[in-house]
Amino acid sequence: MKIAIAMSGGVDSSTTAALLKEEGHEVIGMTMQLMPHHNAPEDAQKAAARLGIPHHIIDFQDIFARTIIDNFCREYSRGRTPNPCVLCNKLIKFGALWEKAAELGAEFIATGHYAVIERNEEEVLLKKGADAKKDQSYFLCQLTQKQLSHVLFPIGGLTKTRVRQIARDMGLPAHSRPESQEICFITDNDYAGFLKTYGKQSSLPGPILDEKGNILGEHHGITSYTIGQRHGLGIANAEPLYVTAILPDTNTVIAGPKAQTYGMELVAGGLNWITPVNLNHPFKVKAKIRYRHPEAEAVVTQLDNDTVYVKFSAPQNAITPGQTIAFYDGDTVTGGGIIIKQGSKL
Repeated sequence: MKIAIAMSGGVDSSTTAALLKEEGHEVIGMTMQLMPHHNAPEDAQKAAARLGIPHHIIDFQDIFARTIIDNFCREYSRGRTPNPCVLCNKLIKFGALWEKAAELGAEFIATGHYAVIERNEEEVLLKKGADAKKDQSYFLCQLTQKQLSHVLFPIGGLTKTRVRQIARDMGLPAHSRPESQEICFITDNDYAGFLKTYGKQSSLPGPILDEKGNILGEHHGITSYTIGQRHGLGIANAEPLYVTAILPDTNTVIAGPKAQTYGMELVAGGLNWITPVNLNHPFKVKAKIRYRHPEAEAVVTQLDNDTVYVKFSAPQNAITPGQTIAFYDGDTVTGGGIIIKQGSKL
């Protein structure tokens, strides 16, 4: 079977390629050039050479800028906190890259994600990875049945420790490579700086208010803040203050005590259902509102064709517009969407 591997040069994708080659498949490496100074192609070339497999560098700088980075900048300017990795998986890695792989004759595309694919006669199931600490099913909740039908996650049933051991045993140079940063195009973790230089985002100062409208201080531009943020407010107060809301229309940041960052309701849109759900009646799920956030019991009720109301059984910290919400039934990802707002009404 001919399988394309999305190779970043890291230990996960390199081990994925090695395992599939060892199984006897015809393996081709594919690496996306996403930024001018992106070093993934060089690292991936070394891994491919070590494995003795052909390797292709795909220049996606233009489409990545137009679909992922521009959206990232636009969302922050609207007072929202996006998750570019979820969008990239949907549009680029399992979208545009798969199209290139298919042109090369590949029957499947494989990645080093820690998630599990199960197939039956009726559908493809997306499930959590075996390593609970590394599970990446959250980032894949926007993939469709059509996309998942030609996807493989060979290391999804392994732990990270085991993957590193396999890479070491196979002599792969990436076996001791450190973990990559969360967002590949922001190498120094300076979101505000990136938005200012790349996104040309203006950083107009504005008021920081409490929930009653009293002025607490001045912010340095709304793109520097996200819901639940504590540091960087620069306000002396008897108790710690956290960002509770961002109002782009008035260039205002709302801050309050920790208790005000919690909520039990949200509205989500941009929905993708991987497995069939009956939207005619409210249904129970486990929902995750951020990658590092624990799942929580909730009830989902349809509002219209592309929005749902989610009511949690317990208060959730920092429900953030723009973030992805993933829905689970046990270990199976039923789907996901984008948080529009905290609360019950649009």
